[in-house]
Amino acid sequence: MSLRVAIGPSSFAEKDTRPLQLLEAAGIEVQPNPFGRRLTESEIIEHLAGVDGLIAGLEPLNRRVLSSAHPRLKALARVGIGVANVDFDAAAELGIAVSSTPDGPIDAVAEMTMAALLALARQLIPTNAALHGGAWTKSIGLGLRGTTVLLIGYGRIGRRVGELLLAFGAKVLVHDPAIAPGSPLPHVTSVELAEGLAQADAISLHASGEDCVLGREAFSRMKPGVLLLNGARGGLVDESALLDALKSGIVAGTWFDAFWEEPYRGKLTEFDQAILTPHVGTYTEQCRLQMESEAVNNLLRDLGLQEK
Repeated sequence: MSLRVAIGPSSFAEKDTRPLQLLEAAGIEVQPNPFGRRLTESEIIEHLAGVDGLIAGLEPLNRRVLSSAHPRLKALARVGIGVANVDFDAAAELGIAVSSTPDGPIDAVAEMTMAALLALARQLIPTNAALHGGAWTKSIGLGLRGTTVLLIGYGRIGRRVGELLLAFGAKVLVHDPAIAPGSPLPHVTSVELAEGLAQADAISLHASGEDCVLGREAFSRMKPGVLLLNGARGGLVDESALLDALKSGIVAGTWFDAFWEEPYRGKLTEFDQAILTPHVGTYTEQCRLQMESEAVNNLLRDLGLQEK
């Protein structure tokens, strides 16, 4: 009997079929995502029936889901960094190997973060809209040289964003629970969160996990007119507090690529000063190919079809 692998991400091998070809070359029967979108809990349970492995996206992979696929499901390989949707305790108890692709998204997410920051700082969205509407409206924006940017989370992506900011001449502050404030870091300064919030002209979130980092107290410590970037997790920010900060002008502009619920239909869509993208930070040709290929190789390894 040939092995069967289910595909979670709706965009898997959409641009480049080489990851799919890797699975087929290994003699695996591939079961595509049948809905062309993120699967719900009941849908992923049905999708995992009778499969040996899963190329995983952001579908819920909790104990109920994983238990439903036991004992045949042996491995799941996440396309991307975040694995908050996976119940690791349940996976370990059920003997399901879990892997991810932490290196693939680095450049793509960092580049998009910088694109969003530049768009907000130079007010590209409103000036473009004005000109399309027939108005020749000029506005003075914020340059990055000499601007203070706080990075909350200084892992792989945070470090890459820091490198790009330094190339623009920005002053980079870093807050990360794993790094003690004042620790010597090349070209950047590690600070307490409150200190960083008080100094920052722009704040970029690159933290892991789902715990709220920016609540009402945090917003009260920010400089009026700050720019806020979130390409990490929606839950890192208190949505209600953010909406109030946008209304008051504490936050002059924001970019979100990850939301509290997806697809997002919330109040943030009512603010012109918010740039909203549908969780596409990793959507470059190079990034998708690297992540998908790595996920396939991880899965083949964990299914015993490649050497470890």
